[in-house]
Amino acid sequence: MESTILIIDDDEKLNQLLIDYLKDFGFKAIAAIHPADGLQKLQSESPDLIILDVMLPDMNGFEVCKTIRRSHAVPIIMLTARGELTDRVAGLELGADDYLPKPFEPRELVARIQTVLRRSRQSLPEDTRRFGELDINTTRQIARLDGQTIDLTTNEFIALALLTSHPGKVFDRDEILQALRGIDCDAFNRSVDITMSRLRHKLADDPKSPRFIKTVWGRGYVFIGAENDNAA
Repeated sequence: MESTILIIDDDEKLNQLLIDYLKDFGFKAIAAIHPADGLQKLQSESPDLIILDVMLPDMNGFEVCKTIRRSHAVPIIMLTARGELTDRVAGLELGADDYLPKPFEPRELVARIQTVLRRSRQSLPEDTRRFGELDINTTRQIARLDGQTIDLTTNEFIALALLTSHPGKVFDRDEILQALRGIDCDAFNRSVDITMSRLRHKLADDPKSPRFIKTVWGRGYVFIGAENDNAA
């Protein structure tokens, strides 16, 4: 199935170059040069992935990412002008799945797109896990808390699925980072903690009195929720 890529960047020449280049790899790419147009196309086109530039008119890429994450879990790759660590960390904190500094090689962008899409479409056996009021379906990549769907990014869901695969087991940061493959390990030594912090917030999990995820200082993280007897 052809994947649709939405590019939100005010560089029209770059957009056209990417549209033509991505077509050769089996992607349908559409572009928006203004954030408002990009958000509208997100609703109308339902893209499989978004390429989002940081430097945009009226509304920067960080604000656009934050707006998208309020209602969509679509994977996002952010483009940063200089590739500075602060920009990359800011993007991760807002829910981006990966980053790429400008200028970049189009082939590297394709590789990152393929990696992020592969992570978001992991072929897993049908698996519904229930821990009290928390339900997780790994096939559909849906998590619900008190019957309400939780808006998780791809990385947040993968981290949750990993921890709940073995409740009570302490996963160290290297194991979690390996599951979140595709992120630069050296540049993003904080990426695991950022992901876990965002995940806990969405689970309404107080680190001081956790229901689901506990920090094991000096080691990593462990899922402590009690699995329901009728879990599938």
